Amino acid sequence: MQTRIAKVLAGVVVSLPLLAAPVFSADSGGSSSGDEVKCSNGMVYNKETKKCEAPKAGMINDDSLYSAGRALAMDGKYDEAIKVLTLAADKTDPRILNYLGYSHRKAGRVLVGLGYYQEALRNNPDYTLVREYMGEAHLMLGDVAAARVQLSEIEKRCGKGCREYGMLEEQIDAYLRAG
Repeated sequence: MQTRIAKVLAGVVVSLPLLAAPVFSADSGGSSSGDEVKCSNGMVYNKETKKCEAPKAGMINDDSLYSAGRALAMDGKYDEAIKVLTLAADKTDPRILNYLGYSHRKAGRVLVGLGYYQEALRNNPDYTLVREYMGEAHLMLGDVAAARVQLSEIEKRCGKGCREYGMLEEQIDAYLRAG
């Protein structure tokens, strides 16, 4: 039985690169690289080789893993995003930690997500997107005061006119209207 499973897995691994097709999409925040490449079937676009590849620790650079993990998270594929993001060599990268937090939170593991957000902020307290997502996590737990603390921290860093401030303010207002 194990031999049969191994053969099937080997066949899948060999055929996956044939199925991977890069897709370009506009980045909607968290990265300043402009166009991002998405690969199908769990593959990750490697910016160095310019190919879709199976994600493996050390074989794909952290920027490629971040881009792929973020894209998966934004597509609602939270568990796949977590698998990709955990392969990053730099476990302290706030971008990686942010999207690990986002993916766990969106998958219903809010407290796990908060832990990742807190770690990201220890490494970069000025990362306002983390603060916005953290505020949303606090709202999911019913803690409006903690969400407002994050809103205030965002305001200190980029003012009321920045995107993250507006997004969290809108989430808090919607939460209060629904309550």
